[in-house]
Amino acid sequence: MKKNQSVDLLNGPIFKSLSLLAIPIMATYFIQMAYNLVDMLWIGFLGSGAVASIGVSGNFMYLANGLVNMPKIGSQALVGQSLGANNQEQTKNYIQAAFQSSLFFALIYGIIIIVFQKYLIQLFNLSDPAIIQDAQNYLWITCGFIVFSFVNQIFTGILTAAGHSKSTFIATTTGLVLNLIFDPVLIFVFNLRVIGAALATILAQIIVTLVFLYNAKNLDLFRNIRILSKPELNHISEILKIGFPSSVQSMLFTCISMYIARLISSFGAISVAVQKVGSQIESISWMAADGFSASINAFTSQNYGAKNYDRVKQGYKTGMLVVGLWGLLTTAVLIFLPGPIFSCFIHETNILPYGIDYLIILGYSQLFMCIEIATQGAFNGLGKTLPPSIVSIIFTSTRIPMAILLSHYLGVNGVWWAISISSIIKGTILVIWFILYSKRRLIS
Repeated sequence: MKKNQSVDLLNGPIFKSLSLLAIPIMATYFIQMAYNLVDMLWIGFLGSGAVASIGVSGNFMYLANGLVNMPKIGSQALVGQSLGANNQEQTKNYIQAAFQSSLFFALIYGIIIIVFQKYLIQLFNLSDPAIIQDAQNYLWITCGFIVFSFVNQIFTGILTAAGHSKSTFIATTTGLVLNLIFDPVLIFVFNLRVIGAALATILAQIIVTLVFLYNAKNLDLFRNIRILSKPELNHISEILKIGFPSSVQSMLFTCISMYIARLISSFGAISVAVQKVGSQIESISWMAADGFSASINAFTSQNYGAKNYDRVKQGYKTGMLVVGLWGLLTTAVLIFLPGPIFSCFIHETNILPYGIDYLIILGYSQLFMCIEIATQGAFNGLGKTLPPSIVSIIFTSTRIPMAILLSHYLGVNGVWWAISISSIIKGTILVIWFILYSKRRLIS
């Protein structure tokens, strides 16, 4: 690997190492967030029905992300650890296995979506035929060609584990900038509406894949990788074993979210649109935390592989300080400025009060959500994906009974409170678990 292109995570000041790796990742996520928000701005001009259709079908994109997490999370941990141990042969084996397994998953998932799209959309009990048709169109286009998204995520995970976050920034930013151009052209100029938004997304993902492939040619990390060679089942098994809990966690999270979305839809299209737009605004918090979590993951995996256990613990403390401060800031923004923010994305005045309620209620949980995400990154870097998965599965599942109960008394706001309360509990428990684990297991 070319050292001058990667961040050295094994030596030097911890904050500097984490920041140099995290800044391009966070910048990438913020550009992604900016794209998502601009996308919502364009779709918002088509009305709340179009927003609702994309919100419903978008759940299956999140489900796909859970599936690709299996090879992504597993390979990221093992690639980082093998790099820390300076085992180049193992590194290449894990990279090859990650791409092979992700391509297989993408093929199967895409076929299932295309064949069963009609029945999958019916799960949400939508009543408007136009919204149903838009949701089906958006679903089969974005998920039918999910292979590009899967490949991009594997590239992102591996490059991040190796300290090459700048490469992911360049590739992703290129696609997003072009997507900002494709969106209005396809949606309005060609009058493709929701289909235009879906096509813009796929075109951007294809461009990102091409940029990743171009950059990979210049990195020793990907030299001699043969995707079409016979799969090494032992390496694939190692990757999937580590990634499996995170994958189950993510997919179950999406399934629970889909059930919650179905519950929300019972309150009308306005509530669905509020949740879709509100979650995009809320992403200012979790995307930044996710970016720093990826940095903590890579830092932890490499130093754990190199047996620098004290550096692992210090890296976690440093990362948590930064993420905690960000969580407090986003809490303040969502609680004290909900009206001006939400009114930028939905122009129907009757929806604004519902959006304000959403942002305020979710605002209380932002700090806890941020520290949960950061701690999950540390656990994943150790290859210990089970603890965060257990916490997430148990307490995310409680959202369903809480949402049913609270919505009986508070309407749709009860659903928002169920989400917020569960996030507070998850963040608190997982941080305590990691502190106890690191004291017992990470002995320098």
